[in-house]
Amino acid sequence: MPKRGKKYLEAATKVDPEHFYSPAEAVKLVKEVSYTSFDGSVELHLRMGLDPRRSDQQIRGIVRLPYGLGKPVRVMVFATGEAAQIARDAGADYVFGEDEDIQKIMDGWVDFDVSIAVPDMMRKVGRLGRVLGRRGLMPTPKTGTVVQAEDLTRVIDESKAGRVEYRLDRSGNIHCAIGKVSFTEEQLMGNLSAIMDTIRRVRPPAAKGAYVRRLTLAPSMGPGVKVDPATALELEPVK
Repeated sequence: MPKRGKKYLEAATKVDPEHFYSPAEAVKLVKEVSYTSFDGSVELHLRMGLDPRRSDQQIRGIVRLPYGLGKPVRVMVFATGEAAQIARDAGADYVFGEDEDIQKIMDGWVDFDVSIAVPDMMRKVGRLGRVLGRRGLMPTPKTGTVVQAEDLTRVIDESKAGRVEYRLDRSGNIHCAIGKVSFTEEQLMGNLSAIMDTIRRVRPPAAKGAYVRRLTLAPSMGPGVKVDPATALELEPVK
């Protein structure tokens, strides 16, 4: 066990490590146990009852959060010509399409949070898989980030408003942020509900047994709070 600091230990006294809290209780508590001097994130950690080695049990996608993530989202669009102009007009932070742009990323520049591409750019963008893939920044049809030019404005707007990717990793876990500690309980509950509703709806037919085995909410710095998975899966999204 790693050695914990005084602030962590003080915060941990507020959490019963054996108790599974309701989502509302956990959201309230996770705000209380955060001890950062900055506005930290609230993170959702799911231990799934899925086998990541099986293609029929893979889940991955995008959830649009009703209250966003509480931070500016820098959007990169890979496009040229008319599509590039549409992206600029829609507020994309960067629009890359030339070989020298691609080389800049291959050299390690990744100062953006979301990347979107039009289909005819994927031949060039495919060369960036090694750089973007490990950072979760690679445009893919599965996450709705490879789109036709006429859809760029909508996808850029959604990305700026706050979209979060969920993805089953090699360990069978899903990790994603649901907002900031400064968010109200209502806002955090709204974002959590949106994610859990999506997770419920994308359950693979091949999944057996407990679908969500463990669910924890945690601040950037502070102890995790266990949540009852069954109750969380019943949450309804904000209308």
